[in-house]
Amino acid sequence: LTVKPTFTHVIRVNRPLKFKFSKFVPKNRAVRVRIMNQTPVSCIPNSSKMSKAKKVLEEAREIKNPELDLADKGISSFEEMPGLLNMLNITRLTLSHNKIKSIPPGLANLTNLEILNLANNHLEEIPVSLSSMPKLRILNLQINRLDGLPRGFGAFPVLEVLDLTYNNLNENTLPGNFFMMETLRALYLGDNDFEHISPEVKNLKNLQILVLRENDLIDLPKEIGELQRLRELHIQGNRLTILPPEIGNLDMTSNKSMFKFEGNEWVAPIADQLQVGISHLMEYLRSETYRIMYNRYMTSHKPEIPPPCIDKAKKISRNR
Repeated sequence: LTVKPTFTHVIRVNRPLKFKFSKFVPKNRAVRVRIMNQTPVSCIPNSSKMSKAKKVLEEAREIKNPELDLADKGISSFEEMPGLLNMLNITRLTLSHNKIKSIPPGLANLTNLEILNLANNHLEEIPVSLSSMPKLRILNLQINRLDGLPRGFGAFPVLEVLDLTYNNLNENTLPGNFFMMETLRALYLGDNDFEHISPEVKNLKNLQILVLRENDLIDLPKEIGELQRLRELHIQGNRLTILPPEIGNLDMTSNKSMFKFEGNEWVAPIADQLQVGISHLMEYLRSETYRIMYNRYMTSHKPEIPPPCIDKAKKISRNR
C-alpha cells in the first residue's frame, strides 16, 4: 500500500484489512481516510489515550500499586477501565481532566480509597454511595457540572477535604446533612451560585479553611463566628455589604491566617477599616459601636443589595 502525504488518503483493498494508520501516515498528521469497495476494516489507533489508560491499569495490577493516576486519558466512561472497581488495594485514584459523565455506585466498593480526584470532568451527578466510603479523606469534584448533591451526601465518616469549586450549586441544592461532616478541615465552595450559607455551618467544628469566593452571597451567617479553628476565610467576589459582628470572634490576624474580602461593595464603615488593615476590622467588628450600627442597618437601614456582577451564563460548567 502506498499513501501520499495529502489531507485525504484513498486506500483500495480487496480483502479484510487490519492495520495501524501510523504505518502510512506521518506522526501527528491530521488525516481523513476513505476505504473503497466497502471492505471490512479493523482500525487499531496507535498509542491512543484509551490504550494508555488500560496500560496504566494493567501495570498497577501487576505491581499492586496503591496509587493509580489516570488523569488526562480521554476517558468518558468507567467502562473504559475494566477491572478498576475490583482493585480493592487502591488508596489514591486520580481521574481528573477527563470527560467522565457519571460515576457507578460500585466505586464505593474501593473501601481502602483515601483520596479521590475527579476534577475537571463532565459530571452532572454523583452517587450517594460515595459517602459511605470508610477511609475517604479527600474528595475533589471541582470543575464539573453538578447542580445538586444526593440526599445523605454529608454522611462521610472521615472526610477532611471537600472541593466543589466551579459547579452550579446553591443553598437549595445541598442535602440536609451537608453541614454535618464534623471531620471536615477544608471546604471549597467557590465559583458556584450561593446567595446564602446555612447557619448549620456552625457544625463544622474542625473547619480550618472555608472558601466562598465568586458566588452571589448577599449575607454571611453569624454562626461562622463560632468556627474557632477557622484560619482561612475567602469571601471575595460576592455581593456582600456588611458583616455580622460575630465574624470578629475569628482569629484572622495571626501569621497563619488568611482573610480575603476584595470585590464586595462594603458599607463605608467596613470599607474604611479594611483600608487600615484586617486587625483594625476585626477589632471594629467586636466593638459596641459596630453592634449598634449593625442592628440599625439590619432593622431599618439595610444596604441595597448589589446586582450580580458576573455573567455566570458563560460558565463552562453551564455547557451540556
